[in-house]
Amino acid sequence: MQYALMIYADPSYQETASDAEREAVQADYLALMDDARGVAGARLQPAETATCVRVVGGRTLMTDGPFADTKEVLGGFCVIEADNLDEVIEFAARIPAARIGGVVEIRPVMPR
Repeated sequence: MQYALMIYADPSYQETASDAEREAVQADYLALMDDARGVAGARLQPAETATCVRVVGGRTLMTDGPFADTKEVLGGFCVIEADNLDEVIEFAARIPAARIGGVVEIRPVMPR
């Protein structure tokens, strides 16, 4: 079964972490990309670059920036293939954001 992992992080980490800490986190992310269970994934540009779109009364409305003002922002995602939720939780626990003040949200992907 496929699972989507949405990676939420505190963007201030980049400003407060040492160079060595940032390099170690980057190495951990690169190691996860080599995991054979990975189907897809990407790091996202900062939330400030977001554009939100709504259609209200047939009109398309756009706003800049994230929809919600929160401490943690969606910084990336990955999709993995796993046999069960326990396997996905083990994978998610290896994602650096989960241990440096962020959270990883796991959701099963709906089959087509």
